[in-house]
Amino acid sequence: MRITDLLDKRSILLDAVPKSKPEALDTAIELMAKSGKIRDIEAYRKQVYAREEESTTGIGEGIAIPHGKCDAVTKPGLAAMVIKNGVDFDSLDGEPVKLLFLIAAPNTKDNVHLDVLSKLSVLMMDEEFSDALCNAGSVDEFLEIIDKADDEKPDIDEKLENTGEAGSKILAVTSCPTGIAHTYMAAEGIEKAAKAKGCSVKIETRGSGGAKNVLSAADIETADCIIVAADAQVPMDRFNGKKVIECPVSDGIHKADELLERAMAGDAPVYHSGTASQAAQTAKGGSAGHQIYTQLMNGVSHMLPFVVGGGILIALAFLIDGLGVDMNSLSVEERGNFGSITAAAATLKGIGDVAFGFMLPVLAGFIAMAIGDRPALAVGFVGGMIAAQGKSGFLGALAAGFIAGYIIVLLKKGCDALPEAIEKLAPVLIFPVIGILIMGLLMNFAIEPVMGAINTGLNNGLKSMGGSSKIVLGMVLGAMMAIDMGGPFNKAAYVFGTAAIAAGSYDIMAAVMIGGMTPPCAIALASLLFKNKFTKEEREAGPTNFIMGLAFITEGAIPFAASDPLHVLPSCIAGSGVAGALSMAFNCTLMAPHGGIFVFPVVGNAIFYLAALVAGTAVSTILLGVLKKKIA
Repeated sequence: MRITDLLDKRSILLDAVPKSKPEALDTAIELMAKSGKIRDIEAYRKQVYAREEESTTGIGEGIAIPHGKCDAVTKPGLAAMVIKNGVDFDSLDGEPVKLLFLIAAPNTKDNVHLDVLSKLSVLMMDEEFSDALCNAGSVDEFLEIIDKADDEKPDIDEKLENTGEAGSKILAVTSCPTGIAHTYMAAEGIEKAAKAKGCSVKIETRGSGGAKNVLSAADIETADCIIVAADAQVPMDRFNGKKVIECPVSDGIHKADELLERAMAGDAPVYHSGTASQAAQTAKGGSAGHQIYTQLMNGVSHMLPFVVGGGILIALAFLIDGLGVDMNSLSVEERGNFGSITAAAATLKGIGDVAFGFMLPVLAGFIAMAIGDRPALAVGFVGGMIAAQGKSGFLGALAAGFIAGYIIVLLKKGCDALPEAIEKLAPVLIFPVIGILIMGLLMNFAIEPVMGAINTGLNNGLKSMGGSSKIVLGMVLGAMMAIDMGGPFNKAAYVFGTAAIAAGSYDIMAAVMIGGMTPPCAIALASLLFKNKFTKEEREAGPTNFIMGLAFITEGAIPFAASDPLHVLPSCIAGSGVAGALSMAFNCTLMAPHGGIFVFPVVGNAIFYLAALVAGTAVSTILLGVLKKKIA
């Protein structure tokens, strides 16, 4: 495939006069739409702007390469604009942009177009090439200039394979979030700077098409210094004990000379697995709040598949029992096994329960890993498992994740003073043994007792409320189901509801279940109505919460609450409280302790019960839309 295969004459404008960056982007997007390669212009526009918010695509030297990769693109394509007078584009060097290429990439496994786009990105760094394009007199001449350069210049990966002689003393890795343009431009910049200094360099590129020209163990062993110019995750453990320069990918484009000088002089810290990545993150200007959020999201993103997979399987188990069992013919004890009555339902629920069992350990483990790197993973897992098996729930797991990470950070600092022979044992002996011991002691003697005391107090308080206002009791029970979604508050309300069933009081369990159904349903609806308040990953996972919410699986909302507790929890608590209060006001009853919508046939006043669920969901959804901040 050639570069001109991606260009349509209708998508080239040689006399553009945008007055601002947004106007330039919108003009380029309209040009791209003329090629017929975009099925949803607004969805593609949002993707282009979202990429621009991550970091400017104005790379400097009067050039910008904005891009968007999403399902709205049917075929890979390019749009080109020449802006004679230039436009302010927030470029890295502050200069106005005069040449702009917009990239449209489909969200498919076929990435053949990426090599073409990477080659164009590298060609743009050639001043003669970009000047020729800016001065082209016609669209045909514009295309001819690109075709000629395409013939004369080798592909960047092919070019890099022929650099870096055996035993190269300088190595480099380049990577950017989308892996389309900046990855290869940084590689080109470093390769040119090395050539100018008479230095042999081997460069690994980690783009959307995968890692190319990968650094071997032998390369790393003999290297004097390694440059990691990346804004995306790069495997770093392999560089343990080597001098490493970590920097943004933009430095590889604009500060390659400086990076090579530092590398050749050995002006770089020695990388120790588990410490350098965090230092680099701090160096890139991340605030403490942003770092905490990043660490939290590392846990949430890894936990999400367990919540979705396990939750859907459990919901299917309830569906099977709901369709195959006459609830009115079951005893109270048999209703307590709803979801496991038939053989098929029991199998699905067993698998789903196993997946759910991993949820909180994974959350804590990967939060810890984001702070203390791989040695903290086991410590976080242990803390999360204690929380899952105890009374502290997901709030305990959150605390365990952060505590585990900083336990390892402190242990690493303490081990710095040890003799080298003993220090080498730290990752395999000292960190796991001492870390897990400290974690276990803190969980058992600090976090769990405190949360257990809260749990006991809640149970006693609820029992004392039984004779007071039913509506207030329903509101309190419904709200408690959303406070910690599986933790002590939630468990206290649920136990109180099941105990009420055994005592022959069915209205309390109805308020409890509807309070637990509301948060996932509200999350799902909010993720559809207020898309700019949720990350891409959250928007994709959001609709599955309809299934979990209707099946009374409150845990489906945990990843969303964990990522933004200050805004999500109050919204969910309010809606669940409203739903519980309305359930009591409508005299709704429930004889089954679980099942969600699948046990509605045994709900007293089912129509009003559904109305209470809708009202509670609406309240939480509106509050989520108001309270949550837009995702930047």
